[in-house]
This record gives sequence, structure tokens and C-alpha cells, in this order.
Amino acid sequence: MVPSYPTMCQRVSVAFLRGMRRTAVTAGFHSPELAATRVRLCLVRQYSPSQARHGIGRNVVSRLKWANEKYERFLQRRFPRFYLLYHTFMKGFRLLFQDAKEVHRIKTRMIANNIDYQKLPYREMEKLRQVRRDMIKAVPLVIISIPPFANYLVFVLMYLFPRQLLIRHFWTQQQLLEFQAVYHVQRAQHHQAILDGLERTVSSVQDHRLQSHLENLCRKVQSGAHPVVSDVHAVRTLFSGPPLGIRRMYTDQMRHLCPLLFLTPRLPAFWIGRRLNSHALELMQLDRAIVRLGLHQLNDMELREACYARGLNVEHLSLAQCREWLTQWLQFSTYLKESETSLYLHSMVLLTVNYPKPPRS
Repeated sequence: MVPSYPTMCQRVSVAFLRGMRRTAVTAGFHSPELAATRVRLCLVRQYSPSQARHGIGRNVVSRLKWANEKYERFLQRRFPRFYLLYHTFMKGFRLLFQDAKEVHRIKTRMIANNIDYQKLPYREMEKLRQVRRDMIKAVPLVIISIPPFANYLVFVLMYLFPRQLLIRHFWTQQQLLEFQAVYHVQRAQHHQAILDGLERTVSSVQDHRLQSHLENLCRKVQSGAHPVVSDVHAVRTLFSGPPLGIRRMYTDQMRHLCPLLFLTPRLPAFWIGRRLNSHALELMQLDRAIVRLGLHQLNDMELREACYARGLNVEHLSLAQCREWLTQWLQFSTYLKESETSLYLHSMVLLTVNYPKPPRS
């Protein structure tokens, strides 16, 4: 017997509706008009306005991405120097945004789990230190850009003075190496003054044994030799109190130590001593974090950055030399007490100024 038209419509509508949505459909006799209505209703439910909006949004994003890529190719082909600047700035903003997210994640975890700063892993401690320094450097530029139309002046200043105004996110790799060399030359200009200050202190040391150790250490460094860790540890008690403690040394000596940490010396003496002490303690905590992590876990960039932050000129040193020096430095610093931050700072000269130079070509 051939099934009637209404029966066929009923079966088709039930099968279609079951395929589109898992809903129970009761059997019954339906008219062709009712079946067609249910099919249209299913199609409307399948393609809702919210899904249509999402589809339009994805299409707009893909179009914008395509237009941006086309614009970048045009700049790269017609204006290569401007493209390099544009690409560096865009990459810098992305890196800055990533750092901000990372810092927010670290801070949230510290608050939620009641974790102290010195208990953080090395990379998280270093991230917080770097971002804080970057934000301090960026504050003057933000203040300059507040007045109306001042942003145009800011762009000009950023282009003319990238080292002074921009943070590391907006430097090219070539600029990073160039600026690090410039900064090291600036702090190396104070090395001799720091060594001379130590030599002048020898006569004021009451203990003859310590006086002899300090005199031999200064003479060894001044002659161009690289001291060992035991030479520096032999005079450590002189740097926790008078005459070389962080709050006992002469003001001029403290001002010469400031450039080692890229700090301004144009502040009152008590403020300089406080800043030197806090920055030295932070580096000592980072040293202990490196020991917990393991020196071999640092990648090449992290290794060079760690040596540079502790006063070493890494421009012409190999990775093996950097690793050798940092190993020696950690042997020295991990046994220091918090009251010996002055020795830590002076060792940024004593243990770096004569470190073996690369062979001349």
C-alpha cells in the first residue's frame, strides 16, 4: 500500500527534527503546512542572531587582520626604515601587555597564597624587578604626554632619544646591545673612584690583620689581577659597620656606588644609603633564587642579563666565561648577611673590573 502524502510529511518532519535537535516528537497526523512550519522553525533556531553576530565579528576581525598585514607589507617594501620603527613599537606594546598580565598573575598568586617576595621563583622575581624599573622610567614620558596635542611631541622625542625615554620593550636588538654598552661605560667611569675610596679607608682600620687584608686586596685589583672569593671574604667584617658599612661610609663613596645600579646620585645622603641597601638586598635575594633554580637552568639571554646586572661587561665575553664568572659570584654572595650589602656593592667592582678580557683579534 502506498503511504499517503500527510503520512510522508509526518515521517520526514520527525526525522528532520530529530537530526537537528534532540527533542522528543510525538507521533500523530500532521498537515503539510504544519510540517513546513516546523522545518522553518528548526532552521531559525539553528541560525540564531547571536551566532550570526559571532560570524560577522569573526569576518570583521579577519578582514582587519588582512588589511593590517597588507599595510605592513607596503611599509616594508616602500619605507623599510619606518617599517622597522613601526614593527619595533608594535612588538613593544605586545611585550609590555604580556608583562603586565604576567605581573598581575604573579601579584594575585602572592596575595592568594600569602607568598613572600623572596620565596618566589627566580624568573618571577626578576620579572617584577624589571617591570618596576621600566615603569619608573616611563613615568616622565607619561607626564609629558598629558597636555593636549603633546603626544606628537612625545613621538618626536621618542624617535630622537630612544635610550633616555624608551624602555627596553621598544628597543631593537641592536639598540639593546648598544645601550647596554653605553650604560656600562658610564658606570665604569666610577670604578677608579671607588677603588681609591677603599684605599683611603685602609689607614682608618684599627685591626692590623684586617688592614693588611684590605690593603692587599686593593693593591691586587689596582695591579690588574682578578681576586678570588676568599680575598673578598677576608675583609667582610669591615663592610658591616664602620668604616665601610652601608650607613657608615662617606657620602662621596655612596654617590660613586649609585651608577653601578643605575641609580641617580643627586639625592640626600640618607636616601641614597636606603636605596643602595634595598637594591643590593634585592639582588642578593635573586642570587639565592638562582641557586635554588640551578645555574644550568638559565638560558643564554638570562645568563648574560644576570651577569650584566651585577656589574660585569658581557659585550665581548663568551657564554662559558659568563657562566664561570656567575658561578664565582654566587659562591661569594650566597654566604653574605643582610648587614653586608656594602661588600656586595663594592664587589661589583672588585670582582668585575679585571675579569679576563677576550683575546684580541
